[in-house]
Amino acid sequence: MEILEEKKNKNRRYKPILDGIPDWPVYRLSKNRKEFIEEVAAKSIERIKQLRPNTKQLISDLEATAYREQNRIKRNRWRVDPKDDQKFWSKVKSELVELSSKNTNEIDGIVDDILERIVQRYADEIAGNFKPNSYRVTRELIKFWFQRLLNGARVKKFGAFFRNQYTLRDKIQIVGKVKMLRTLAKQGTVVMVPTHFSNLDSILIGWVIHSCGLPAFIYGAGLNLFNIKIFAYFMNSLGAYKVDRRKKNLPYLETLKMYSSLAIQKGAHSLFFPGGTRSRSGLIEKQLKLGLLSTAIEAQRNLYLESTGGEPVRKIFIVPVTLNYNFVLEAPDLIEDYLHVKGQDKYFPEQDKYGSVQLLRFLFKFFTKGSNISVSIGTGLDVLGNYVDDAGNSLDNQGRVIETKDYFVSNSHITDDKQREDEYTRMLSNRIVTEYHRINRVFASHVAAYVAFEIWQKKFPMLDLFSLLRLPEEDLEIEYTEFRETFKRVRKRIYELKDEGKVRHATHLKGKADAVIKLGVENVGIFHLKRPLLINKKGNIITHDLTVLYYYHNRLVGYDLEQYI
Repeated sequence: MEILEEKKNKNRRYKPILDGIPDWPVYRLSKNRKEFIEEVAAKSIERIKQLRPNTKQLISDLEATAYREQNRIKRNRWRVDPKDDQKFWSKVKSELVELSSKNTNEIDGIVDDILERIVQRYADEIAGNFKPNSYRVTRELIKFWFQRLLNGARVKKFGAFFRNQYTLRDKIQIVGKVKMLRTLAKQGTVVMVPTHFSNLDSILIGWVIHSCGLPAFIYGAGLNLFNIKIFAYFMNSLGAYKVDRRKKNLPYLETLKMYSSLAIQKGAHSLFFPGGTRSRSGLIEKQLKLGLLSTAIEAQRNLYLESTGGEPVRKIFIVPVTLNYNFVLEAPDLIEDYLHVKGQDKYFPEQDKYGSVQLLRFLFKFFTKGSNISVSIGTGLDVLGNYVDDAGNSLDNQGRVIETKDYFVSNSHITDDKQREDEYTRMLSNRIVTEYHRINRVFASHVAAYVAFEIWQKKFPMLDLFSLLRLPEEDLEIEYTEFRETFKRVRKRIYELKDEGKVRHATHLKGKADAVIKLGVENVGIFHLKRPLLINKKGNIITHDLTVLYYYHNRLVGYDLEQYI
């Protein structure tokens, strides 16, 4: 079944679900960009004042905002930051300091003016700018260069660079509920929530959306990506809105959430990474950021509130997606960050040590090696985390149709209840995490990395993680026969988990154990200078980088496979 599904999705060419770009919701949003930003700012200010009804409380928050922003400028400035950052925030701070000399009647007006300028600045910074012509050019550039690299690599001749024998579908496999995704996008508004491992994710998902015949999505991209020129070009052309994880103040967070909520309400299909940032540990996300996730629930409630009872209310559908790689360019730095803060509740800023040149080199390597990517599309959910059917109906645990609207009713009316919706957000978050594990597509490289690291952990039971990672390479060797038997046991359990509907696996995981092991070991972190896993001249399993191996091992944590080691 899985092989047939893979072949079908690989060979299928999906027609666009909408005739042209003028019909796309993201295009309609961009046509009225100025008015939309003004609406976002106005409603954000309204929300902030509801949360801080007391002038004293509001001043306190504005002072904290100015302090944090000036601290950010001193300690963690990025190339993409506005040139007038220092000037703007210095003026805001001075105005707040001067409030002590003003009389009570003046203060309210000054505070309102400061809040308005801050929120307007944030709204302008966050807002995407989808341009149809730039989108078309960018789409064709990505398709052209990726396809040329792929053909040049596969055919191994210079002339092949200009052929079209191989397509991106030979390299990037889209599996899962593609047909359902297309159907739901016609019926309502889709919010796609992928796992997040690499800076490549945003471009990859953009290509997947186009390949599935869907209109462009708005999506939240980390502002740090705009430091990298090649990514900044693509992101700006594709209409990404910017998410700055350095900013934790109330005005920014409320403006960001309002932007997302209003865009979804207006029918723009949306995409964001609910993990908030790339997984530094290599683990599939277990704890999601609830801020942007809550905007889908808020948007659905507002659509019910605004309904006049005539036409059916447009539903919002959540679609989990897992991205499956053999290799993550940033893995060595990500795992170092993770280990550095392990066990500490401590924020650390996004830092990218990879500029345009490094990323271009990575893309070239990716297309000149035999390492594939898989994108696994999950079953659609409503905003409460209930499964939906192909018609978009919400289903309970027994498969019976239920009405989503009822979840927002109190005393026979649709109501705005923050405490209730916070609980709904947690419910949705938990369901997405469960779905990530269920639709995760296991590669041979994932199994090889997991088995090797777990065997070494078992061999040194007295060592904690950090002591284990400091072991010299000469102490790290696994007899091939031992590795092979353990690999087979773990693989068998993965087959069982697949039959139970708890995970998926790539078709290449089947076959003779020796061939699958060889494929897996060759592909673990295939492009790293220090290979995480190798077979030595004696035919045994060794590592040149146990820390990076730990990163790739973590992909299969959460399935209770350690008992089969």
